[in-house]
Amino acid sequence: MSKTSVQPPTMIPVARPFIGEEEEHAVVDTLRSGWITQGPRVAQFESDFSSYIGCGHSVAVSSCTTALHLALVALNIGPGDEVICPSLSFIATANSIVYVGATPVFCDIDPVTYNLDPARVEEAITPKTKAILVAHQIGLPAEMNAILKISKRHEIVVIEDAACAIGSEYEGSLIGRPLGTLACFSFHPRKILTTGEGGMITTDDAGLAARLRKLRQHAMSLSDVARHSSKQVMTETYDEVGYNFRMTDMQAAIGSVQLQRLPDFLEKRRYLASRYDEGLHSISWIDTPFVPDNCRHNYQSYMVRLKGVVAAKRDAVMQELLEKKISTRRAIMAIHRERPYMSEHWDKVLPQTNFATDTALILPLFHQMNEEEQDYVIEALHSISV
Repeated sequence: MSKTSVQPPTMIPVARPFIGEEEEHAVVDTLRSGWITQGPRVAQFESDFSSYIGCGHSVAVSSCTTALHLALVALNIGPGDEVICPSLSFIATANSIVYVGATPVFCDIDPVTYNLDPARVEEAITPKTKAILVAHQIGLPAEMNAILKISKRHEIVVIEDAACAIGSEYEGSLIGRPLGTLACFSFHPRKILTTGEGGMITTDDAGLAARLRKLRQHAMSLSDVARHSSKQVMTETYDEVGYNFRMTDMQAAIGSVQLQRLPDFLEKRRYLASRYDEGLHSISWIDTPFVPDNCRHNYQSYMVRLKGVVAAKRDAVMQELLEKKISTRRAIMAIHRERPYMSEHWDKVLPQTNFATDTALILPLFHQMNEEEQDYVIEALHSISV
């Protein structure tokens, strides 16, 4: 294909949140209500989220990181315990384990799906293993059936890091109807559904949900809504050390509107992903995403792997695209290469993680992206000389 001849008027970003007038009105209404911290709109967002996912309980928190942290606390995981997790994930996955005093044990990935390799998971289990923290990477569900069989065999719990997986499906069910004990979502601006910052924990365990609701608010025995709406004087108690991990009503108001938009968001992203698949399949040095038959990808990110001699030139490819006003991102980070987790041991036992993080990149994909912009990205990739 010939060199790209038309430059876009502005930079094409990797991601861009979609915020419309409905979200603006929802925030203004919340401000005027006088209730702006965690209150009735958080409760409504939780109810709406449970209805969408089809789970028993949803607990809104300040981020997915705090969701993971609280999940581990609620499951009584702490010092001396080990939690198996991928290194190919955002660093918060491992950080949440360290927050409770436990030890992250990194496990290698399936080189095709970028998710935990169940065979490697079983090899990593020791008498100290208390949980498997599974990440549904960039929105593609992990192979949960195999992982759940392993967890039952060894009597350990499974927590789902579903930060990127809103709207994704596994075996015909939405991620978040917990296959494990708990699932944790992110509403960061790079995610499909955003509240600015924010997260959600889903579970079918009523007891766990009740404890999580207390823990997110300093372990207070009464919620603010219950106390302020009571016709009698009520005094709360604090029976354990809790946290200030609350979501605000302003964020929840945005979240409820975004949840209504979610079907359109997903449809557009899947459409754009199919256009990428078609437009890039003839480039010999690119592998487009693989989606197993039992999964439905939400395409929170569209990540390709570079092959052959081009793989070693990934940063040069990214620079060439940037000069054409196309923003890209490196592949998912490898946590074990960051200073707090760096060791020769992990570098030796995670070859597929190393290969993936070194050879893949994320292309622009967002709700407002039009076909002309996407065609420009595809043409730019075809024009790269190898």
